[in-house]
Amino acid sequence: MNTPDQQELAQLLPAPAEQDLPPGRHRHHKELLLRTIDNDRSRARRRLIRLPIVLPLAAAATATVVLVTVLPGTHKDGSSARIEAAAPGTAHGAAVLLDRLAGVALTATTGPVRDNQYIYVRSKATTTVHIKPVQVGGLKEREDWRPQDPRPTGDVGVYREDGRFIPIHSEPTPAGIHRPTYGWLASLPTDPDALYQRIRRETSPINGQDFDQTVFGSFGNLLGMTVMPPKTQAALYKAAAKIPGVVEMPDGADADGRHGVAIAREDRQLGERTEWIFDKTTLTFLGRRTYRTTTSEWGKAGTLVWANAILERAVVDRPRQLP
Repeated sequence: MNTPDQQELAQLLPAPAEQDLPPGRHRHHKELLLRTIDNDRSRARRRLIRLPIVLPLAAAATATVVLVTVLPGTHKDGSSARIEAAAPGTAHGAAVLLDRLAGVALTATTGPVRDNQYIYVRSKATTTVHIKPVQVGGLKEREDWRPQDPRPTGDVGVYREDGRFIPIHSEPTPAGIHRPTYGWLASLPTDPDALYQRIRRETSPINGQDFDQTVFGSFGNLLGMTVMPPKTQAALYKAAAKIPGVVEMPDGADADGRHGVAIAREDRQLGERTEWIFDKTTLTFLGRRTYRTTTSEWGKAGTLVWANAILERAVVDRPRQLP
């Protein structure tokens, strides 16, 4: 049953009669638009939204974008950022880099996280208008507090954006790939082959998207937006090397303008490439970005679609507590 709020939001969507979208693309952007309009409503109230882990590979936006920060490659007038074409990456390079990342992960000193604690993540992400062509706006900073209690719950945390604390609610969800607690991550197999198959089984297909790209997104969500046991993180990097089409890119930049090496995969069905960016010296995970690789009504090849930057991660004892 639709609520008045849902009906109001539905009226803001493009007319569904448009027939030139690829299969599943209209639903994809509809969900993105609804989510961001809901997040940006002026009153911070309790409401049902998707879990933050599925905040995905592209960020949705409101009809009006306020330019907060000029992105690397974004013109001062706010027109779309462009990604310079890079030399083709290689699968061999990806395997070598992911093996190095696994080695660094094993040196981490992350200790056990109790079920009554929270993972704190401070990040920045672009605001994006999914019209034809796609337009990238400025950056918004966000802080998330995610509970580690493994029991099914609809209270899945709180985030702060634009100075407002906003509770996050969902249908009761246990710890799992859509709510990856430290304890659940610690329970995963550390054999790369077994872990790769486990993540594939638990990844839900997205209509219209290459399934291997969806799996790549699942790995990126786990690696980029939580804190995990060192052995699990190392195994995830080695398992990611098994995703068909994964390559190394010599250079990439996160939403905060920090450059590094990248692990990338292109979805040829959508004509987009997603990259995970790592510091060239420390191999710290910096962030992700997605950009067009083909020219279509959604934008020219090289147009930035979405980017984020992970600025801080920590373990705290309660929501709203700072490290």
